[in-house]
Amino acid sequence: MRSVTCSMGVSLDGHVVGPDGGFDWAAPDEELFRFVTDELRQVGVHLMGRRLYETMLYWETADQDPALDDSMLEWAALWKPLPKVVFSTTLSTVRGNARLASGGLAEEIERLRAAPGEGDIAIGGPTLAAEAAASGLIDEYRVRVHPVLVGGGIPFFPPHERRVDLELVETRTFSSGVLYLRYRVARGAVR
Repeated sequence: MRSVTCSMGVSLDGHVVGPDGGFDWAAPDEELFRFVTDELRQVGVHLMGRRLYETMLYWETADQDPALDDSMLEWAALWKPLPKVVFSTTLSTVRGNARLASGGLAEEIERLRAAPGEGDIAIGGPTLAAEAAASGLIDEYRVRVHPVLVGGGIPFFPPHERRVDLELVETRTFSSGVLYLRYRVARGAVR
């Protein structure tokens, strides 16, 4: 069965976006960018909300930007054909290899898990990830902890009313000081 993963950068004080809406502090250096590109190779479909979809639209035509280096062109070449499912109540159409979700998040994940296909089901964006986490739909959390305190903003882990035990699967420290933590949800221990 395909795993549902949530992979995001987070500040040391637990936010994916700062109080000003910015996340420039999460910009990857070359080493981290290669790692994120390799992680993208494992994704079979990417689920996202409207805001992330609109942010990522740049990558649909990024291969036409003469300023991009080879590593960014490689990322764009992986992202562009990747199937994407967009959850939005305001969009009526989407571009690229994307489609609007036809049902709720749980139904969409169930449908994707049952359909033939390879690669992880990745969830991006803090709002959609929070909904998936609250519903117990995430199998793995892949967190890139950046060495910065932003003082508020959108939290990576919004409060919810149940305990979820995790098993540490992998760690890695990057030369930039970013710490990668990969946790698998311990299904027998969810409370």
